[in-house]
Amino acid sequence: MKIVFGTDMGGIPWTEPIAQEFSKMVEFGMQPMDAIQSATSRASAMLDIQGKLGVVAPGALADIIAVNGDPLRDVKVLQDVQFVMKDGKVFRSN
Repeated sequence: MKIVFGTDMGGIPWTEPIAQEFSKMVEFGMQPMDAIQSATSRASAMLDIQGKLGVVAPGALADIIAVNGDPLRDVKVLQDVQFVMKDGKVFRSN
């Protein structure tokens, strides 16, 4: 079965952060790495653009996030992104 992260998951109000989908996936049986890959490499494969998105590699379009903690131990840390790095520049919300 192929499962990817997306806005059509349902189960949470549209006004709340979509990052909650990670913890829902884990709650319903996925391993944390599988949930993370559902939003990265597996999503790019479903869109037939693997190697271009969903990976950190030379020539790929990658935004990198930083969180406080290890998402493989607690996937909920992905709900509190500290910064995003895009094109080598760091963006913070505060």
